[in-house]
Amino acid sequence: MYTIQETFKTPAPISALSFGHASHLFAGSDDGSLRVYDLSTNKVVKAIRNLDGEVSSIICFKRPGSELRDAWVAHGRMISKFKLDTPKMIQTLDDALKSLTVGEVEDDLVNQLSLNGNKSHLAFGLDSGIIGTVDLNTGAVTKLKQKHDSICSSVSFIGDRAKDIVSAGYDTTIKHIDFTKDELIAAVKMDTTLPESGVSLAPPFVMSMSLSPSGVLAAGTADGRLGVFFGGEKRASQKKSKVWGGLNTAEMMLMKVAEGPIVAMSFSAARILTITTMLGVITQYELVYDPQADEGRALLKQLWQGNVTSALDKVNTMLVDEKRIVIGGMSKDLKGVFEIWKKQEDSPLPVTVKEEAVHTPDASA
Repeated sequence: MYTIQETFKTPAPISALSFGHASHLFAGSDDGSLRVYDLSTNKVVKAIRNLDGEVSSIICFKRPGSELRDAWVAHGRMISKFKLDTPKMIQTLDDALKSLTVGEVEDDLVNQLSLNGNKSHLAFGLDSGIIGTVDLNTGAVTKLKQKHDSICSSVSFIGDRAKDIVSAGYDTTIKHIDFTKDELIAAVKMDTTLPESGVSLAPPFVMSMSLSPSGVLAAGTADGRLGVFFGGEKRASQKKSKVWGGLNTAEMMLMKVAEGPIVAMSFSAARILTITTMLGVITQYELVYDPQADEGRALLKQLWQGNVTSALDKVNTMLVDEKRIVIGGMSKDLKGVFEIWKKQEDSPLPVTVKEEAVHTPDASA
């Protein structure tokens, strides 16, 4: 269903990706640089250099009258805002409209940024486990008492619930937090025993997470487990609940799907999820769930699977939309590589679709 379209190389490993508008791709590297590619010409049109630390996350947002998106960039222990629509081809940290140091010590690095639905706040997660927010109207930084016991790897606002954050970390825990009250609403651990449990070389650190437009949450671990939570999904037959029920383990499926760490994942539709391992096995699933069935019937349908080319030795990040998969990381010679895979619209679906029954833990897990 997908074929490789383009391969791009950079001086340093790719550590973050984000779409601007349809033909602009923002690519950040671990040497503190960021490049904006025009995919209609495959040329770099803007760049930022000499940022303090690895570019770990990029949030693009539209400003009226401009085609080039502005960007909030997480780098090292800082978050900086850049206006890319300027005559200057290459910017540095001195050109940032705003820079905030949110990490408390030198190695307290920012891992991910998220923008809420009404664009009033950013959320961030730090290596110290701290979860924080930035009020975009005032620039005020708030660090929550609710935190992880280890690295906070992922943060996301929950759809149109502008005050709700879901976060995940290397403490194997996923948390649902009301950041306006600094209150923990729910939490679940990803170290639930699996039926096929055996010896694993890695703990179930949560390394990646994605939230679908309909409220389905997916999380991937260092030992190749995939957890999918259907409890917060918007359904036509139900009214919007006052409290998001996305971490309800009675509506969760958990299974081992990979032999290595699941380092990135992304929804391209309400129940279409793409994941990748560190070594570049890319798998796209359709998530099937019937809440009316006895005990909740959950299935994974594998729609497609592929491998990155030999140019990419280690995957760090991935970006997915309805027609493309962009996957980036490091080559064997420690340079940067990202690949663009394009969906073949006229390709027939596989004759046989892989279906896997899923272990659903009970609510006490």
